[in-house]
Amino acid sequence: MKIAFISDVHANVEALQVVLADIDKQHIDRIHFLGDAVGYGSEPNACVELIAANCDIKLLGNHDYAALGLESTAAFNDVARVSIEWTLKELSARSTTALADFEMEAVDGDFYMTHASPRTPELWEYVLNIDTARDQFEHFDQQVALVGHSHLPAFFCKRSDDTISQRYVSESELDPDSKYIVNVGSVGQPRDHDPRACYVTVDTDTNIIRYHRVEYDISKAIARIESQGLPQILGERLLVGR
Repeated sequence: MKIAFISDVHANVEALQVVLADIDKQHIDRIHFLGDAVGYGSEPNACVELIAANCDIKLLGNHDYAALGLESTAAFNDVARVSIEWTLKELSARSTTALADFEMEAVDGDFYMTHASPRTPELWEYVLNIDTARDQFEHFDQQVALVGHSHLPAFFCKRSDDTISQRYVSESELDPDSKYIVNVGSVGQPRDHDPRACYVTVDTDTNIIRYHRVEYDISKAIARIESQGLPQILGERLLVGR
């Protein structure tokens, strides 16, 4: 079985459409979405509809949570707060209903999924390095935890001797005696200085996990953002992947 994991679309419909097309070419059996359908970008309704129609598991991110009115934007930076306030006005009743059905965490076989962290999914922790990852391994029973939130691809491995390593490799074979935390990167707003959309696939027959990078029409995404009067930086950052 081949499973695709996508996250942090952030209302970037150009990136999402290209990623879904790329996934379709690979004969993927399931697609799981790890949160943040909305926020920052200009097409929240289109993205929610595509995710609802194409993904098997659909999770909430902190921007989705705020867009549902379930969390204050007080902790958001100014740009994020402006984009969420715009999103709240733009979201259709249909999209709001669809988002309300998204979950906070889910399990599919050997894979645990949440948007931010296994330890406290609802507090939106960032898992950025070995120190922040160390305790997280105690909070899921499956072999692999898949997360998003930081927009930074990251691959943490805890071996049977309890040593933990962090690396980013385009492809790796999962060791059955190890546990993993995998940040799948961002479809709609990468922040690792690579502007291409990012997602992950796992082949459960070969135990191979792969990162995929896909080019999309960034200029069109920027034009859409500008046409909605959203902060200019939201388009500019797409060009440099940060």
